Amino acid sequence: MSTYLRLYTLILAYKHRVIWAWLCVLGSGSFLLVSPKLVSWAIDYGIRTPHERRWLVLTIAAVAVFAAAGLRSLAQFGQQFLGQWLAQHVAYDLRNAIYNRLQNLSFAYHDTHQTGQLMSRATQDVEAVQQFIQMGILRAVYFAILLLGALGLMFWSSWRLTLVGLPFLAVIAVSSGYFSMRLRATWGRVQEGLARLTIVLQENLSGARVVKSFGREDMEIKKFNKEAEALFVDSYDSTRLQSIAVPTMTGIWMLAMAVTIWFGGHEILAGRLSQGDLAGFALYLTLLQQPLRNLGQVVNVTARASSAGQRIFEILDAESAVKEAPTAVHLEKVTGHVLFENVAFAYNRRAPVLKNININAQPGQVIALLGPTGSGKSTVVNLLPRFYDVTEGRITIDGRDIREMTIASLRQCMAIVQQDVFLFSGTVRDNIAYGAPGATQEQIEHVAKAARMHDFILTLKDGYDTWVGERGLTLSGGQKQRVSIARTLLLNPAILVLDDSTSSVDTETEYLIQQALQEVMKGRTTFVIAQRLRTIKLADQILVLNRGQIVEHGRHDELLSMNGFYRRIYDLELRDQEEALNKSHGKAQTQQAGVH
Repeated sequence: MSTYLRLYTLILAYKHRVIWAWLCVLGSGSFLLVSPKLVSWAIDYGIRTPHERRWLVLTIAAVAVFAAAGLRSLAQFGQQFLGQWLAQHVAYDLRNAIYNRLQNLSFAYHDTHQTGQLMSRATQDVEAVQQFIQMGILRAVYFAILLLGALGLMFWSSWRLTLVGLPFLAVIAVSSGYFSMRLRATWGRVQEGLARLTIVLQENLSGARVVKSFGREDMEIKKFNKEAEALFVDSYDSTRLQSIAVPTMTGIWMLAMAVTIWFGGHEILAGRLSQGDLAGFALYLTLLQQPLRNLGQVVNVTARASSAGQRIFEILDAESAVKEAPTAVHLEKVTGHVLFENVAFAYNRRAPVLKNININAQPGQVIALLGPTGSGKSTVVNLLPRFYDVTEGRITIDGRDIREMTIASLRQCMAIVQQDVFLFSGTVRDNIAYGAPGATQEQIEHVAKAARMHDFILTLKDGYDTWVGERGLTLSGGQKQRVSIARTLLLNPAILVLDDSTSSVDTETEYLIQQALQEVMKGRTTFVIAQRLRTIKLADQILVLNRGQIVEHGRHDELLSMNGFYRRIYDLELRDQEEALNKSHGKAQTQQAGVH
């Protein structure tokens, strides 16, 4: 019931429209209930009225029926229009609320929830709630008015005839409820099946290149067909149930009508019922067919809204693992002194990722993080902008705990080049200026030159207006990386985080980027995760991580002389790079000497 109450409160934001909608529902039901009584009156008075005045009575009755029908049409138009208006506006509010909530939830939430499931909740579940407002709230009240009003007027006309018809009406209601319960379970499976199918489709489209690279098209087709077949079976079951329900209830209603006419005829002969009352009774019985036969649909929509509402409210009620303190202050004039004090972090209690991390990064220093895969390098830099919160210890910027700062101002003082580069569908200019939409063309070109991307962009047909495909698929890995770097540099941050930012570029491109970054890093505290020797040699501090702990700390030459873990990494991964650099440097010196 709490879910339904919350769904009801969604429409209260538009209380004036709700009041008008209820009035229209009341008017539509009332004018419909009046019509059979007018027909009954016309028949009875038309028969008893003398022939010369009968046309007047019938004319008045016809005008009254027409007026009632006209007023009912106006009220029904208002009911339909306002119902759709409320449903559309609530759906609009829900979609925005879901999207806004997802934007404000931390990485920890997105790590544990599948994209396809979230997409399903923002589309199919919102649509289910939209139908509930139209069918489960307004239409249900409309049906209730018809049901109670018609039964009351039927009892008024003939309680004996009503008692004869009630068992048939009860059978129709029970049948409708039975089929509704069956349909409710089936529709629940259909919703889950649609969500699973969405997940498979979304993953396949996002990973299309991986699928083709490994030649796994047949496997993906089978996976999709499996979910599609399960969805087909459940959808077929719902259709089969509906195809049985409709003729069953129609047959029961026709039987009820036949019994009513037979018994009503005897009541007329006995003098306990008039011809007009029997005609009106038959019309009321016909009116009751709609709410009783649609009871299943209303119950089904209501049941779907319950499960859909729960799934939607799970998102809206989700608590972010990273919360802003009520007393958080705005961070201004950052110098870039970053301090990690006995920091520990775990995604869950059973799996600690970082332990006893201590880093003292002075303003303008370059801190290189080095270590094997899974050692915790990316996690360290993800703690800095509070993508996750530390579980022990604290991180400070210029002496202030980052948990005491507003999240927006904290992230504005730093810029991050993620390891997994993501570009949006749009132009090259749009992607570079994503973090600074008001940037001028000169500023955009300046950072593009710094990222060694400007000359390439000029070779494109439309230059900076060239359209970048979904996720930047029209660009190479190195080009996407350089666009990402340019996008980051445009923010002019005090703190710079480069998460393996040159891993996707060749040696020559990396050298050009490093030249630019040496200038860009001046005056900025920079955290770099890299496997390139050039990057490591630039660092003021090299932090060597293994299994979530800093095992060595120092500069390149100091760490080599220790003959420890860093030396092992150097011998396995970095020595070849240094030899290649020395050869390249020797060639350059020889060419320079030849020129002289």
